[in-house]
Amino acid sequence: MRTLAIVAVCAAQALVAQDTTWTSYGGGHNSWRYSEISEINTSNVAKLTPQWIFQSNGGRMQTVPLVLNGLMYATGPQNAAFALDLLTGKQIWRYEKRLPEGTMGCCGAPNRGFAVSGDKLFKVNYEGVLVALDARSGATLWEAQVANHKVGYSLTVAPQVVKDKVIIGNAGAEFGTRGFIDAYSVTTGERLWRFHTTAGPEDPKGMATWSGDSWKRGGGSAWVTGSYDPETDTIFWGTGNPGPDMVGDVREGDNLYTCSLVALDPNTGKLKWHYQFTPHDVHDYDATEDLPLVDVKIGGKTVKAVIQANRNGLFYALDRTNGKLLVAKPYTKVDWMTGMDANGRPIMVPNKEPKKEGNLACPGLPGGHNWWPTTFSPQTGLYYFSSEDGCQIFYRHDAEYKEGQWYQLSNPRGVPEEPATGSINAVDPATGETKWRVETARPPSGGFLSTGGGLLFIGDRDGYFIAFDAKTGKVLWKFQTGSPISAGAVSYKFRGKQYVAVAAGSNIMTFALP
Repeated sequence: MRTLAIVAVCAAQALVAQDTTWTSYGGGHNSWRYSEISEINTSNVAKLTPQWIFQSNGGRMQTVPLVLNGLMYATGPQNAAFALDLLTGKQIWRYEKRLPEGTMGCCGAPNRGFAVSGDKLFKVNYEGVLVALDARSGATLWEAQVANHKVGYSLTVAPQVVKDKVIIGNAGAEFGTRGFIDAYSVTTGERLWRFHTTAGPEDPKGMATWSGDSWKRGGGSAWVTGSYDPETDTIFWGTGNPGPDMVGDVREGDNLYTCSLVALDPNTGKLKWHYQFTPHDVHDYDATEDLPLVDVKIGGKTVKAVIQANRNGLFYALDRTNGKLLVAKPYTKVDWMTGMDANGRPIMVPNKEPKKEGNLACPGLPGGHNWWPTTFSPQTGLYYFSSEDGCQIFYRHDAEYKEGQWYQLSNPRGVPEEPATGSINAVDPATGETKWRVETARPPSGGFLSTGGGLLFIGDRDGYFIAFDAKTGKVLWKFQTGSPISAGAVSYKFRGKQYVAVAAGSNIMTFALP
């Protein structure tokens, strides 16, 4: 009997040794959202079946779950969070905190997930608070007040942990806030530095790109998690639109550092370099989309790049060591620019700003590609992202800024005779060339996951969770979850078996082979 017991223990240890985790929003510092596990692959994915469903009884989730220590950690809207048993989906603990009265913000108080360091989990609360929780019990270890929710600041981002710091950015640009990227101590919650995404007196050169004092309410939210390159010790974050979104004559100038990629020293928060994708944006062309770090071959040389499918309709690759533009290529209809000048600045088409009688611009306000997570597969060498393909008519509205009130000043509308469609795109990051494209009747709404099994997973607004052949775009499997999907999927091994998990509506679902 003792011999059998020893064998059983060894077998269990072997299974645990085969387990893998998912410990950050982007699946790693490089934000590839790629799992090398290949048990589920193109030859057997058609057999994928649900394993368990967790019902959060809340609103639609945008969380990317973390997986480690036999548990899944996920967040929901309205400040909810959960720890779930990986085998059954049973709730182990739950965190809740009621939103204070008077909290301002956009879009149903979403939350995109946790970060982890050791036995601590980090999440933001919508009302402008960063929280550290005990991963084992869900108990609050510390809270840090980040910003004032009463004047329009909110937090929705999945934090990023770099060494001993928790990095976050704010939301709330539509309320005339001033954007920032912050670093906090993992241990104490003390704020260690702040980088303002609208340049002010601490940055006179950047401040000169804002007329008057418009930088004070200039937006520039950083509400999607950045990437980190340990080799150069640099963090990369995208920033959002200037405020007010669509009336530019009250903030004349380029409006740095909105609609930009900023490369920061994680130790000090000092700017290393920046690239502005859309100077003086008047169409809400956020640059907050995720930023995979990919080495590409250009002219026979390997270049360390950072890539992005920008909301403005262009795919970009930049040299991540210095910010030099490598590639800029449209992936959908673009009519606000005609090309790039010798300095990598877009050549803008005049008279495209919103007007009281309306003015057509392509893409429309949703993009191009919006915030939903993308993926890079080292197996195929391709970068995958979704797009909303269509134009909108932008109408200008004038109003005075009032603290804590909506400050967008436009109401874009679709073109009735030309409704927007969608697409799933596979792009060569070295050239921007689209290798394959799948058109969809409605724009996709979920994030991407690629795997070593040659698969690409995505969810859509009709509730389908779909597996594609990553090489060709052929649909290999789909499952109707019953709810629209707004989140990115993850994959992991538990007890030696590969699982894929995704948030669908207010539920989390896991899938595996029989």
